[in-house]
Amino acid sequence: MADPNFTPFSYLTAPNALLYRHVMGTFVQAKRRFTVHMRPEDVHGALRETRFDLDAITDALSRLVDWGNLRADPDTSRVTTVEDFHRARYLYQVTRHGEAVEQAVATYDETLGKRGALQAVALTDIATSLRALAAFAGEADPDPAKVHLTLRSLVDRFTDLAGNAQAFMGSLQRTIDLHDADIDTFLAYKDRLIEYLERFIKDLIATGSDIAVLVAELEPEVDALLDIAARREAEDAAPGGETDGDDPRQREFERGQVLWNERWQGFSGWFVSEPGRPSQAKLLRSRARAAIPQLLQVVSTLNERRAGRSDRSADFRALARWFAQAPDEAAMHRLWRATFGLSSSRHLTVDETMLDNPVSATTSWEQAPSLEISPRLRKTGSFERRGKPNRVVDRSEQRRYLAELASRQSAEAAAARRALVTTHPTRLSDVGELDPNAFRLFLGLLGDALSARVPGESTVETTTTDGTLAIRLTALDGGGRAEIHTPDGVFRGPDHLLEIEDLTAVDTAERSA
Repeated sequence: MADPNFTPFSYLTAPNALLYRHVMGTFVQAKRRFTVHMRPEDVHGALRETRFDLDAITDALSRLVDWGNLRADPDTSRVTTVEDFHRARYLYQVTRHGEAVEQAVATYDETLGKRGALQAVALTDIATSLRALAAFAGEADPDPAKVHLTLRSLVDRFTDLAGNAQAFMGSLQRTIDLHDADIDTFLAYKDRLIEYLERFIKDLIATGSDIAVLVAELEPEVDALLDIAARREAEDAAPGGETDGDDPRQREFERGQVLWNERWQGFSGWFVSEPGRPSQAKLLRSRARAAIPQLLQVVSTLNERRAGRSDRSADFRALARWFAQAPDEAAMHRLWRATFGLSSSRHLTVDETMLDNPVSATTSWEQAPSLEISPRLRKTGSFERRGKPNRVVDRSEQRRYLAELASRQSAEAAAARRALVTTHPTRLSDVGELDPNAFRLFLGLLGDALSARVPGESTVETTTTDGTLAIRLTALDGGGRAEIHTPDGVFRGPDHLLEIEDLTAVDTAERSA
């Protein structure tokens, strides 16, 4: 049962936390060198550069023993000095709790310092491992060692890819939000960052599609390969804890089967989409795509901020120049009042009395007539003028304009739909010329269809988000190139077979029937 007090973590927040961390780091390094026990003198020698004295290190070892990070055993070695005879001598060894705390702290430090990366090379390695597994699946008696090592390599490479991608996208979002990001550094590496994202997106589309196809081809045979890996790991099962008739290797094999199946399901779900659940690779691709225009928007915002930069130090320097250039002391006083708002405040309220006897804003309070201010202004911070309320503003003209604008936009959208609806399958090269409204709608339809395409299938069917149009897009083998002319230019791309149906017309016909 875990210690509810978590005392092994106490040294992290103690007053001498730096000393305790140095001491525990010495024990961790010693264990990596297969050194089991250490004396206080050994720790002091390892920490000689830190300038901690032996008494402080001895006290720190005693506290770490009290917290459970270290274990102290009597030192029964030969005594060489009188001081050693009268002093309690111990050999210290790191405990399981202390080692676990050091591992947790190391993981914490590593996670905070992890920048992350989009590893396009890992995608190629994963595809290579899948091809090797497909070759093993075709053999009658595959080598268990090779199958196991290939699956281990696949899992390790995939885990590294997913973890680094998550860390990179998190740091990228902080960069976009300008959290923990230096502006000059961001502007210096923005071009390389955008190029990096574009290259990864291209590799993810190409190699990710190949991985999805390989996973689909390997799916019928993968259970046998996973069983081989689980059985090979179960061969090293240690005896102990088994009941009557319970084979530890069989128990480890069944546990390994569950573990390897969970790993494969997680790996498959990362690259292969299912109805209603897009793959993680697709979500990562969408997030990386969306990051590029966001980065460009951040750059535009920073450029605008720098172009119109005005801070307090620059304002005070400009003000100092104006004071130095003032012709006389009266001009300096006027500049002072204008700068720091020490002129008249006749703008606090404007009533009928003020309109009948207007007072210039440059008139001082001493020379101006008295101004009546409602006590509510000081008490509540608001001023209410007595008398009847203001007349209601007639907004009929604005409402009529908004209605006309909405009607015009609806008519333009309906005209664009009618221009795109086809009565039979049509090639993209036969679409001809489109006006800007129809072309914008056409680009949205084409983007929805291409993003919904499943690897290995040539035909895709989808509908718009508002449910008004349905589109069927079929790739043509050797279909050549298509060109669509618009007032803004020519759109070019691979030729496809296109069918667009107006679902609103179908609903209207059904209601009429």
